Amino acid sequence: MRLMLMIPVLALAACVEKEKVPSGAEDFATFCSACHGLGGKGDGDAAATLDRKPADLTRLSARNGGVFPGTRVMAKIWGYTGGHDGKSPMPQFGPLLQGDLVPYDGGDGIASPTPVRLVQIAEYLKTLQK
Repeated sequence: MRLMLMIPVLALAACVEKEKVPSGAEDFATFCSACHGLGGKGDGDAAATLDRKPADLTRLSARNGGVFPGTRVMAKIWGYTGGHDGKSPMPQFGPLLQGDLVPYDGGDGIASPTPVRLVQIAEYLKTLQK
């Protein structure tokens, strides 16, 4: 009898969709392109209103000896590098820091739990490298 009562509950649970997580490209377009531009060159519509030109995100690997600095990029977005101290125009990216965590190895051989959307945006930025 108990099993008979559980079947409708399980069927209903299967119908509930998990919220779609935006891709790294979608998050970049939403959170970054206004300043950095859709191509990541620092030429977004809002760039002209800033005191300092936004970074050209297509040259991150080139400026780092040909290696994409994924951990540093995510730290900058997250705010660990002083990006949210009131001196930088970098906004806070709360939605990128919430949700599921995935193991991410930033190059030191240690996989640390990292917000999936933060990893996805860093992985997207890798695709923009020249």
